Amino acid sequence: MNTLVFDIETIPDIEGGRKLYDLGDLDADGVAKAMFHLRFQKNGTEFLAHHLQRIVAISVTFRGRGDEFKVWTLGDESADEKEILQRFFDGIDRYTPTLVSWNGSGFDLPVIHYRAMKHKVTAPRYWDMGEDDSSFKWNNYISRYHTRHTDLMDLLALYSGRANAPLDELATLFGFPGKMGMSGAKVWDAYQAGQLADIRNYCETDVLNTWLVYLRFQLMRGHISHEKYDSECALVRHHLRQSAKAHLLAFEEAWEAGA
Repeated sequence: MNTLVFDIETIPDIEGGRKLYDLGDLDADGVAKAMFHLRFQKNGTEFLAHHLQRIVAISVTFRGRGDEFKVWTLGDESADEKEILQRFFDGIDRYTPTLVSWNGSGFDLPVIHYRAMKHKVTAPRYWDMGEDDSSFKWNNYISRYHTRHTDLMDLLALYSGRANAPLDELATLFGFPGKMGMSGAKVWDAYQAGQLADIRNYCETDVLNTWLVYLRFQLMRGHISHEKYDSECALVRHHLRQSAKAHLLAFEEAWEAGA
């Protein structure tokens, strides 16, 4: 079965902020600061609402047949948001993978939905709930308790927000590297500094952590044996070592040190 782990990185939707709050005379930094301020006044947090986030990276791991495993970020650094989103949904249309995320139901997918609508992106397979494929009536990407999308954070907490755990801390507890390079709170600063490559690399390490935690979950639920778990981890390590990419090699080294 094809399995696709995904994670997004976002920045303030400057264009949207200008429209909603009449901030046309401000530069991008000024618009963002105004958006953060207005959000804090309303909710006591600067974390922007889902519909005011713009996606700058979607990173994925893909586990296919045989020994197929890879990690990458959709599109190149010049790809705009519409292209990134269309690539994401095109992959679902082509492979019908099991989707895996950490807080995907609470954050990533709602943001993806809003941004896809803005850009008129089509996603028929993703939105199928049995109209086109009758099997999707009982197991689709949208319904919370179906398994075509597994939000690991939501499921492990038994759908209780009080029990949610941070991916970084769980990954570290399990002997995986955890966060590397930056955090989501630093993405806007990094983007303003022209560090899109660093954002993409950071996003890739997040999906690697999610995939490794998912493997541990599959072991716990009895869907893979200890031998299969070890071989899957070895496959990831092999891919990282063969990648010749500094951030992936650093991830493997940190994993080795923490194991």
